[in-house]
Formats: sequence, C-alpha cells, structure tokens
Amino acid sequence: MKRAVPVAKAPVKSSREKAAAPRREEAHSSGDGVRGKYVYCVIQSAEPMKFGAAGIGDNGTEIHTVHYRDLAAVVSDVPLGVLDSTRENVLAHERVNEIVMRDHTVIPMSFGTIFKTNDDIVQLLRSAYDAFGDVLSKMRDKMEFGLKVLWDRDSIVKDIEDEDEGIHRLKNEIALQKGSTYFARMQYGRAIDAALQSRSERYGSEILDRLRDVAVASRINKPIGDKMIMNAAFLVSRDQETAFDTRVKSIAAEHDKLTFKYTGPWPPYNFVNIRLKLERV
Repeated sequence: MKRAVPVAKAPVKSSREKAAAPRREEAHSSGDGVRGKYVYCVIQSAEPMKFGAAGIGDNGTEIHTVHYRDLAAVVSDVPLGVLDSTRENVLAHERVNEIVMRDHTVIPMSFGTIFKTNDDIVQLLRSAYDAFGDVLSKMRDKMEFGLKVLWDRDSIVKDIEDEDEGIHRLKNEIALQKGSTYFARMQYGRAIDAALQSRSERYGSEILDRLRDVAVASRINKPIGDKMIMNAAFLVSRDQETAFDTRVKSIAAEHDKLTFKYTGPWPPYNFVNIRLKLERV
C-alpha cells in the first residue's frame, strides 16, 4: 500500500479566469515586474494570517490572506502572466493547501488562479460569499482521502480459469481442438471479460461497504488502465481519520492479490464544485 501525491484537480471554476486572460497576456508582455495575486484556497477567518514563504515560484514572498468579512483568500505574489503547470508549480500549490488545512477547513482553488489586485480578490469573496460560506460549513473538519485499487490481470485470469468450470472447459477445448478455434476463442474471451467485470464489481462493493461507516461520503471516479479496478475518493471527518486509516490497512491485508494506493489527507477536491460567475470590471 502506497501513499503518493494525487494529480491536482480543479474544483472551483470561475468565468473570471477566462475573462482575465487578455489582461494576463498584456501584463506578461510588459515584463516580469508586474505582479499579481495567486489564490490557493479560501478559508474562514476574520484575522490576517501568514503561512510562510513556500508558495508558487518560491520567490520569498509571504503567503498571506486577503479578507472580506469572515472569509479569507490565501494568496502570494507572483508575476502576472500565464503560469506553467509544471510538476514543481503543481506541487507548490498542493503544499500550500496542505499547510493551511492543518488548522483550517479549506476550499481549494483550481491551479493557476491569478488575480491582478487585492480588490479583485475581495470582489470574488463578496460575490460568492454565500456559496463559500455554505461549502465551508458542510466541509468543516473534513478531509479527503484517495484510494486506488489495482490487480495483476493475468494472475486474476488464471484464477478464474482454475475456478470457473465453464471457462476451464472452454480453454481445454481450444487447446485440443483441431482446425479453426475462432468461435471458441470469441466465446472464451467474452466469458473472461464478464468474469473479470463481475469480480471487479464484487471487490469494489466489498471495499465500499467496509469503509462506509468510517467515511462521510465517497465518490467513484473512472479507473485508469486495465489494471485499476477502483479509483475512489472518500470524505472523512478529522475525528475518524485514524479509524479510516486502520480500516484501509486492514482491508489491504486481507487481499494479497490486490494493490492498494492510498493517498491523503487532502483538501476536498472531489467534493467541492463551486462555479463562480463574475463579470469583468
């Protein structure tokens, strides 16, 4: 079982990002001296806060907050222009959110969210104040864990051939048959695919059932590749983190033919989807 950094997602989308693109290009062409405000996340806080200087670009500028009432955007200064989604930049974005979420419930912003001024950020917080407040209330003291489950397909196919009498008989018929085996192989392939699908669904249902009482919610994403049978995200309360961790390890120990890739805790990327509609000033 492994813990790794997940790919950054974009839970908060804003029409402002598209509208601001021409301004970014103009500022970019005027030189690196023009600075903008990179927004990592939104938290609930009426007091000014600082989080060190390990943000995007690692240029020594302090990560700080910009406020509207009891909402705060966590930001740092960056050159105003198009930001490349390099591994270094994406990890810096994740790192700041991880630091902030140690003591705060966060609404993570999508990677590359840059505003020109503090006033623009205040406008964001003002315009979406109710939406942000509602999500922060629902996500309070909750975090996300990712769980990917993989198998060795060839090994599972061998098990199926040994355990399923019909498939075992088909395989032997193909091996002994003289002449064309096309239709037999087609029948065998369909039977194997159906058996793999059934077994994958059975594993998935079992794992979800076992984790249901230690998670607030779950989201099943599309598996990647033919080795992955589960690609899930779980929303877990802080006070259930140890119980969830223990349960995942217990399930993994019971399935020696499955590989569990377990990540987190992270901000609730899969459980936050605010669509912001801001007009360009």
